[in-house]
Amino acid sequence: MKEKELIDQAIAASKMAYAPYSKFYVGAALQLENGEIIMGCNVENASYGLSNCAERTALFTAIASGHNKFTKLAVYVDREAFTAPCGACRQVIHELAPGIEILLINNRREIKRTSDQELLPLSFGSADLENND
Repeated sequence: MKEKELIDQAIAASKMAYAPYSKFYVGAALQLENGEIIMGCNVENASYGLSNCAERTALFTAIASGHNKFTKLAVYVDREAFTAPCGACRQVIHELAPGIEILLINNRREIKRTSDQELLPLSFGSADLENND
């Protein structure tokens, strides 16, 4: 799978975003281990807390479709600055796709490479729920 295809899918996903309040259109493309791509976009709601980010939409769609092995996640926002996932997305990425390579894409199609560990240092995860008796 070429990164260009993954980036193209993230850009296409951003065009499907439902963001009438923020006008902040985000697209995500999640590459599965088998090369398939799952797209996600942000979906807002007038009750802001009920909104969902593009990264979580892609991951939840993949999980609901029976997939759990991922290789890359591309996140696109139509702006010059690189936009990293929010805190909630960072936690979900860490839980569902530990160690995944994350590509942040700007409107010039430049790439900033990062990972869940870099975005969420000293993270909380399932190991922290172990019984420590």
